[in-house]
Amino acid sequence: MKRLLLSALILASCGTREIKTIGSIEKTDPALDDILSANATIEIIGQGYTWSEGPVWIEKENMLLFSDVPENIVYKWTEEKGVEPYLTPSGFTGDSTRSREKGSNGLIFHNDSLILCQHGNRQVAKMKASLKDPKPDFVALASNYEGKRFNSPNDAAYRNNGDLFFTDPPYGLGDMDADIEKETPINGVYKVTPQGVVSIMVDSLTKPNGIAFMPDGKKFLVANSDGAKAIWYEFELNAQGDSVKSAKIFYNATSLMGTEKGSPDGFKIDSKGNVFATGPGGIWILNKEGNVLGKIKLPEASANCALSPDEKILYITADMYLLRVKMRD
Repeated sequence: MKRLLLSALILASCGTREIKTIGSIEKTDPALDDILSANATIEIIGQGYTWSEGPVWIEKENMLLFSDVPENIVYKWTEEKGVEPYLTPSGFTGDSTRSREKGSNGLIFHNDSLILCQHGNRQVAKMKASLKDPKPDFVALASNYEGKRFNSPNDAAYRNNGDLFFTDPPYGLGDMDADIEKETPINGVYKVTPQGVVSIMVDSLTKPNGIAFMPDGKKFLVANSDGAKAIWYEFELNAQGDSVKSAKIFYNATSLMGTEKGSPDGFKIDSKGNVFATGPGGIWILNKEGNVLGKIKLPEASANCALSPDEKILYITADMYLLRVKMRD
């Protein structure tokens, strides 16, 4: 194993702007060189959040959006202005809640609209306002299954046919598993068709969290953020895409839980099937076969990440930080 160390919290001059970096790059397979430059740095581009999550890059506006879940707000980052408030409230629009994580979590940009996984409102919703003039006015895409409210939709991904898949762990409830507001006995993975039909796809995971599709849309991965079963699972859909025909363990990180901060949480998959997954110690980079190529090591727990359209930049939300890694020149 070769570890390329970068000094934490370095200040380096870049024209008139100072760059603050953190963490290190750890290479375990030479194939990492095709994804991540040996001299890549982990740049702090925002900090001071309670729990940053759900980043999404919106190319048409040249901006990154991300959630601060406990604070019930979505922030915007641009190269020109840095971080500024974008949308509040973002995940709970009621008068009172027992939830300690009431805001939006996973964010998606789809069909020119912002899609939000809303903990407090317990739904997946679309913001009705335009991106340029955001307002907390939402329409639910999915709010219940067979009349029972979801726990707290956490993360979501669109399949290439327009179906929306999302995970529903209990993290947004007041007391998680023992919560009196929990209406369903499972922590499921659901599908919503473009017509609004909701169906259950996976009902066997303890804490389903991050979700993303492989490039062909036939398989999807789900991160299970349970310390006793810290596993990324791979599910293959049948030809109709209406049920799972097979499932297997993609990678099991349970033995590493507690050794470093973090657990399987949000992740993204690039056009070649490489997986950028939050886990113990930072961002794990795995190939499509589930082999670890290396890690972006971080001193704080990472929650999620987002790729730029050219897949040369990785944005990371990690506890109080917003980070950027320019992976390739």
